[in-house]
Amino acid sequence: MKITFIGGGNMAKALIGGLVKRGYSPSRMHVVEVDKEKCVALHNEFALRATTEMGPAVEHCETVILAVKPQSLQEAALQLAPILKGKLVISIAAGIRTQDIARWVGSQNIVRCMPNTPALIRSGVTALYATPVVRPEQCHHAEAIMSAVGSTFWLDDEEQLDAVTAISGSGPAYVFYFIEAMQQAAYELGVDEAQARQMVLDTFLGATKLAQNSDEDAATLRARVTSKNGTTERALLSMDANRVKQDIVDAIYAAAKRSKEMGDELGKDA
Repeated sequence: MKITFIGGGNMAKALIGGLVKRGYSPSRMHVVEVDKEKCVALHNEFALRATTEMGPAVEHCETVILAVKPQSLQEAALQLAPILKGKLVISIAAGIRTQDIARWVGSQNIVRCMPNTPALIRSGVTALYATPVVRPEQCHHAEAIMSAVGSTFWLDDEEQLDAVTAISGSGPAYVFYFIEAMQQAAYELGVDEAQARQMVLDTFLGATKLAQNSDEDAATLRARVTSKNGTTERALLSMDANRVKQDIVDAIYAAAKRSKEMGDELGKDA
C-alpha cells in the first residue's frame, strides 16, 4: 500500500525510518507537512516526497496516518474529509476517540494507535484499536506499520486506550524520573557523574532483561534481592513508609483520567 503521513514530526520520522529499515520503499510514502523546511529535511533524509499540499498526496494513497499533535487533529481531519474516499485512517494522536475522528473525516474506517517515544529507536510499544468496519487485511497492514518501531498488541475496547496512554504512553517519563532520582542520589553520595549515569542505566537495563527472561513475577524478583536487615530492605521500607508504590499507582490513575479529559476536550467540534 501507499502511505501518506499527515505531519512530519518525530513519531512520523520514527515510523518512516522503521519502515525503510524493513525494506519498505520511500517511493511508496508521502508526507504532508506545513513547515517547508521540514519538508526539505524529510526529503533529504529519506528520499521521499514531502509537500505542504494535502490533495495529491492523499488522493493516490490507500492509507493515511494522522501524525499531527492532538490539538491539530480536528483541523487536519476536516481538510481530509473531501478527499479521503474510504481510505484506511490510522491515528497516533493521544486521547482523541475514533467516533470523533469519524465525524470529522466522514468515515468509520479507522485504526487508533498509542505508540510511545522509544519508537524513536525502534524499541517502542504500540496498542491498536480498530473500528468494526476495518477489514482484517487493513488491520494487518496497520500492525505491520506500527511493528516497524517496536512491539504491538490489539485492544477490543477503545476505552482501554486511556489506561495504555497512562502506562506505556507516559511510562517512559516515569522511568526517566526514577533514573533521575537514582542519579541524583549517586552524585550526592560522591559517585563520579559519568560513572553514576552508566551505573544507573545499566542497572535498569539489567533488571529489565532479568524480568524479561524470568518466569517469576516482579514481586518475587524484588524479594530475591531483599535480604533480611540488609540495605535493599532498608531502602524499600523507606519507600513503603513514604507510599512510593501507591503514589506511582495514583499518578497513573491521574494520567488515565487526563487522557479521558483530552478526549472530551479535543473531541468537541470547533
